[in-house]
Amino acid sequence: MPDLVTRLRTAGCVFAEEEAALLEGAANTPADLESLVQRRIAGEPLEYVVGWVAFDGIRVAVDSGVFVPRQRTAYLVELASLALTDTGLPGTALDLCCGSGALGLALARRLPGLVLHATDNDPVAVACAARNLAPIGGVAHLGDLDQPLPDELRGRVGVILANVPYVPTGSIALMPHESRDHEPPNTVDGGTDGLDLLRRVAALAPAWLRPGGRVFCEVSEGQADAATAAFAEAGLDARIHHDPERYATVVSGLGP
Repeated sequence: MPDLVTRLRTAGCVFAEEEAALLEGAANTPADLESLVQRRIAGEPLEYVVGWVAFDGIRVAVDSGVFVPRQRTAYLVELASLALTDTGLPGTALDLCCGSGALGLALARRLPGLVLHATDNDPVAVACAARNLAPIGGVAHLGDLDQPLPDELRGRVGVILANVPYVPTGSIALMPHESRDHEPPNTVDGGTDGLDLLRRVAALAPAWLRPGGRVFCEVSEGQADAATAAFAEAGLDARIHHDPERYATVVSGLGP
């Protein structure tokens, strides 16, 4: 272990002790461990190397090439859970741009009985999400945003979670190399101002939400006003939520 910690720290891993323990736990043989360590030292995200991420108190499988959920995004799940709890019904939720399905899975773990549908336009992500959601009966669909969803869900959804890409195209080069070099660009690139996908979600949300239903999207703090305006233009009653401890900002919209 000491030698492994030193190798990881030399490679730039800030939490070398914790990472060493995770790598050792993921390896079946010394040869396996060396292979995992080499991948991590080469800069591959730890979550890809060990095959999972801890998110909102649960373990979520993450395949290589699938967006790795950030810890701050658990704030979005918390807000959505409170919104559904306030209605007194588990109801139905959508997880758009679902990636690994982490958000929908975390929400369903908080709210037993929730009916969950998730979508993504990447078949690798949908396959990963399908495995994660199977134990809670969630369904993962391949397609663009709401395109693959069953029509019978229209007007019946209590919560829409949409952790859409929101990094402005010109800022992607400034991202940490682990994300920039290993996560697909379309999982982070939100267009010129970062809000291209958010505007599309805002436009489609009213057709799917039931009365009192809400849509939640994570944004940067500097994008909050523009995101709120986009929600308002779509006929949603918009609010900004901010958790300074996690540097997390979420915009929500109450349906008409």
